[in-house]
Formats: sequence, structure tokens, C-alpha cells
Amino acid sequence: MVGRFSARSIVGLAILGFACNALVLAQAPAPAPAPAPAPAPAQGRAGGPAAPRPTPATLVLTANFKPAEAGKTEQLPFVQANVVDANLELKQYGAAKEVLTNAGNPAQFIPFSAWTGVASGPFAITFRHKANVLDLSGLAKIRWATKSSGFHAVRPVVKLTDGSMFVGDYASENVAMMLVEEFPVAAIRWVKLDPMRVVTLGSPGPNNQIWTTPDLTKVDEVGFADLIPGSGHGTGGWIHVGMVEVYGKSAPRTP
Repeated sequence: MVGRFSARSIVGLAILGFACNALVLAQAPAPAPAPAPAPAPAQGRAGGPAAPRPTPATLVLTANFKPAEAGKTEQLPFVQANVVDANLELKQYGAAKEVLTNAGNPAQFIPFSAWTGVASGPFAITFRHKANVLDLSGLAKIRWATKSSGFHAVRPVVKLTDGSMFVGDYASENVAMMLVEEFPVAAIRWVKLDPMRVVTLGSPGPNNQIWTTPDLTKVDEVGFADLIPGSGHGTGGWIHVGMVEVYGKSAPRTP
């Protein structure tokens, strides 16, 4: 006997099949969500890895000055007792022991300072932190208050832990008044300095090379120099230095 199906039977079977499929899908567990993609590494402008940011410079040395004895304002030799911070050692080169103190002039914004009018030759004065070696690479900078007369200029000086000494081409020439300036150490060109005579020296290289590249991560002392003898009292030729601040990094000295 041949079975016969009506159109209604076929439609009913189709509806039943769809219902069963829907029931099976409803009972199946939902698929696990895809893991979130890992964050992309920071990139530089050219699409490569971003360069590490340099460490900000912090204040690592401050040299302010005061009378060696309270109440004494006459001009006397500039000595260790004139340095406010007891953690700093005063170092003197060339004719630096002839540098005198100056009581300052508040009306002209001149603090108690070092004055070089009677120095008979070039000199350098530096400051050595007793506990720390300085790193003046990267974003390091120097800030100082200076005044000058004639063609004299205040120049930065560094002495490294290996004993080598250098003077920079940056020059502060503030004839009219004492000014506070700051400048990046990275922009300075350096020349080797003879610590005994405080004169510049050549460096190995072609064409009478004078510029050199000191390792500024190992600075033992930092300060200033005047490479011209003073002219005496009154206007003529000298420098005033009222304070020195150094910004960079520091590390404890090792035995």
C-alpha cells in the first residue's frame, strides 16, 4: 500500500523540524568570547618602538655664599667658610686664592659674592659634593647669578673623577647688572684645562683640534672660571659670582 501525504502534512513536518532545531540551538552552550587583543607597544613617529624618556634633572648642588664671620663685610679672601652648604668642598685652581669676597649691594640685586678684580692670573673655583658624584648628561643644566666688567666672562668648569678638567665655551658677560641665567650642559663644547695654570690645552686630532667630549656621567667637581687676570678695584676687568645651582643626577661616592 502506497502512503500518501497531503500538502498539509508536508507543511506540518517542516514546522516540526524547524521547532526541533530551534530547541537544540537554545539548549547548546554559548561560544566563549574571543580574548581581547593585547595592547600594541608604544611607537615612535617612524613606527618603531618609542624611545625611552630621559630622566628629568633635579637640583644636585647649590653653592651660596656668606661672610666667614657674621657681621664682617669687608673684602677678604674667598675661603671654605664662605660656602653656605657644609656638604660642599671649595676647590681653588690657578690664582683662585686671590679671589675676594664682596658684601653685595641689595639696591643692585647683588648678593654676597665672589669678586675677582685683584686676581693676578686666570683661575677656576669649583665645588665638590662630599657624598655624591654628579651625572651631568642628558637634561642637566646650570643656573647661576653673575656680573662682569670689561671683556671678562664667567665660564663653566667640570673636573671628572679621573682628575681631568675641562672648561666650556658658554660665557656669561653681564656688564650692566647681576643676572640669573640657566643653560643646558648638553649644548656646551668643552676644552681640556690645565688645572695648575688654568689655560686651555689641545686634544689629539687633525687640524689643531681643541674640542673634546668629557664623560659627564662622572663629574667630581663643578664650578666656574675666568681666563683673564683682574684689573684691580673699580671698573675695568673682573667678575662677580653670587650663586651656582647644578641640576642633573647624583650617585653616592664609592670607597
